Amino acid sequence: MSDAHEPTSSREPEPPRYEPAPGVGKLALWVLLFVVAAVVVVVGGVYFA
Repeated sequence: MSDAHEPTSSREPEPPRYEPAPGVGKLALWVLLFVVAAVVVVVGGVYFA
């Protein structure tokens, strides 16, 4: 398990960040948007209640 010490840039030209597949990324973006909207609604309801 010595590969953990090697820089990932030597094998891949992209920066060593977790980049999901385009479909997964778009799905995650929609889920995140829905979660943010739900939190805004809940916080708004608590604030105005």
